[in-house]
Amino acid sequence: MTLVLNPLRERTLLWLLALTQFTVIMDFMVMMPLGPQIMHAFTITPAQFATAVSAYSLCAGLSGLFAATYIDRFDRRRLLQVAYALFALSNLACALATSFHLLLFARAFAGLTGGVLGSIVMAIVSDVIPVARRGAATGVIMTAFSIAAIAGVPSGIVLGAHFGWSAPFFLLVVLCVIIWMAGARVVPSLTEHVDRDTPLRAIVPRLWQLLTLPRHMKAFALTFTMMGAHMLVIPFISPMLVANHGVDPEKLSWLYMAGGAATFLTSRAVGRLADRYGKRRVFRIMALVSIVPVLVITHLPTLPFVALVAFFAVFMIALSSRMVPMQALLTTIPEPARRGAFLSANNAVQSLGTGIGAWVGGLLLQNGPHGTLVGFGHNGWLAAAFAVVAVIWVGQVRGAGEDDVESAPASGGATAKA
Repeated sequence: MTLVLNPLRERTLLWLLALTQFTVIMDFMVMMPLGPQIMHAFTITPAQFATAVSAYSLCAGLSGLFAATYIDRFDRRRLLQVAYALFALSNLACALATSFHLLLFARAFAGLTGGVLGSIVMAIVSDVIPVARRGAATGVIMTAFSIAAIAGVPSGIVLGAHFGWSAPFFLLVVLCVIIWMAGARVVPSLTEHVDRDTPLRAIVPRLWQLLTLPRHMKAFALTFTMMGAHMLVIPFISPMLVANHGVDPEKLSWLYMAGGAATFLTSRAVGRLADRYGKRRVFRIMALVSIVPVLVITHLPTLPFVALVAFFAVFMIALSSRMVPMQALLTTIPEPARRGAFLSANNAVQSLGTGIGAWVGGLLLQNGPHGTLVGFGHNGWLAAAFAVVAVIWVGQVRGAGEDDVESAPASGGATAKA
């Protein structure tokens, strides 16, 4: 059963959840530009720094999988408040770290807490927003990436340059406190899903049943494929631009600001299209369209910097536009009683796809003459192949109790197809 909120409170709730996601995304993204400062501060190698970055993804995946055992046993609001408070503490631990090992522990802690927040946020959206409007709501939530790219990462770079590498994490602590206080007032108590009848000894068997249910496995395969396609390309764009095209590292923030601004404007529009014309149909179209910019950026010719900024905006629009309908579709897969558990497990699969995609992408690259990167084109072709597989496979992904058509009418009288 979906809780009905008045339109103003619904919009306020969605934007608060988007800001919650913004802090989680900024926490992950801001580590990249701070790499040189952190390596200098702790006298560590690039490999050690990469370990700190990967510790976040690994722990986020483990956290998401573990959360599937308990996320549907508690009030969504209470669980969000507890997890977000721990996330704020993890950022404080990062800011106060005095050694590399303390920083590594803090990043692992951040992954454990941040990894479950995305599941809770999407579970709240699914509990509050009807299926017919869930694509548009997902678009709002996914503007968190845009806000992080527009404001979060550039502000982190500026603060890090003027006040040291720990300054962005202190900023995140302040933001988390403000958002936490607002959440205590805005997020409603959500207990319709709570399962108090299942004994603790039955949780692990039920988790195994959730993970191996054919409908869920098909959805997990779609998530893994798309995240692998993303991470075959995205982590290596900045190194490629610097090494192969001579882009000044300080100018990279303009690329992400342009991409973030563009997706901020398009994510909600794509969500509305998914509600109107069907989540699968819009996903298929945008996944196929995205192949072109993926192949262009992995076979990039020499372009003026202004042209690079404009193209990067197109690239980010294409990639985010295939994720919005996919995320909205995934919220329809489980029945309400297991929605939180499913989304937590899906987050774990997402982290696994992220890690393996980046790892495989790195294996395909080689160092060329004068410090250039060779082989990025192979990453592009493999990512394109993954997108084609996802376009074919999405037809196999079915929601609980639905076939190809979602019978709930969209606002304005349109019928939303899956």
